[in-house]
Amino acid sequence: MSNGDFFFLYDENEETQTRFVSFMGETNRFDLGITMTDRFYGKMIVFNIQSNRFAIIGPDDLEEPGYLERVYDIGEDEAEELKQYLSTFF
Repeated sequence: MSNGDFFFLYDENEETQTRFVSFMGETNRFDLGITMTDRFYGKMIVFNIQSNRFAIIGPDDLEEPGYLERVYDIGEDEAEELKQYLSTFF
């Protein structure tokens, strides 16, 4: 199959800023990749490197009950620590 065989919805390059951070909370260690881009309306892509899970997160997502727990398959205490850290970006 060649590139001519695909129907592209978009194929663009964009400058992004990615930050890799590892920190210990009281309940868990977090190893994250955080990519900031203009693509997602001010939201960022947050990769949990340990669990191979990611989400597009903005301040509204941090306030949604159970969102971080569901997306990253973590407990309530771990989600609260992650929320506290991610809140520093907004």
